[in-house]
Amino acid sequence: MKLSHESIEINAGLMIVLTLIAISIGGLVEIVPLYYIKDTIEKVDGVRPYTPLEQRGRDIYIREGCYTCHSQMIRPFRDEHMRYGHYSLAAESKYDHPFQWGSKRTGPDLGRVGRKYSNAWHTQHLNNPRDVVPESIMPNYPWLLRNELDYADVADRMRALKVVGVPYSETEEEYLANVDQFGATMAEQFDINRAELSLLAQAQSEDWDGDRSRLTEMDALVAYLQVLGTMVDFTQYDEGYFAEFR
Repeated sequence: MKLSHESIEINAGLMIVLTLIAISIGGLVEIVPLYYIKDTIEKVDGVRPYTPLEQRGRDIYIREGCYTCHSQMIRPFRDEHMRYGHYSLAAESKYDHPFQWGSKRTGPDLGRVGRKYSNAWHTQHLNNPRDVVPESIMPNYPWLLRNELDYADVADRMRALKVVGVPYSETEEEYLANVDQFGATMAEQFDINRAELSLLAQAQSEDWDGDRSRLTEMDALVAYLQVLGTMVDFTQYDEGYFAEFR
């Protein structure tokens, strides 16, 4: 046995072949079962793609590296449920490319942060976190209020996401399918041909950053944060998993 093991270690070619075989077997064990189940993501009512304004906010969130300190996945543990709310569902991230689950929490999880605080709070917090959380170690992001939002390529961004499965529409058939699935109001938001108009309409629908006279990166980022965790009505779901904690 010793000689056999040693012969593999000193033979680089044999070692590579056997390693590839082991990796292949492991990969097949994980991948093959996925082809024998109808859907790897459960169907959950309410989950929808991001609107153009929310998507631009998400782009800024990623650009600024927010995911390095904040996760967006609440695990099914008692302490996380008590602090953040219902554990995250796979379906909530079905339109996220890339997803922002994360594995490190210097700051709190943001999976349920939507509508937990006001727009003014988020704006102030992003501009200077210590104004609202004195002990915060989060850096300031004052340029978000200064920078005008660039949305000239928002339609192209939506087309790229459509390629990977996000149901944005360009044809009448796709639009009507979204009307059936998400309703007429949301279907208009997902129409690539109306992307800029939809973005501007949502930007004016609410006082996101405290200044309606300008459209800033802060507007988009706050709009994104305010939708996180709000799509699913968890009062309709049985939380039997956590019944013992009450």
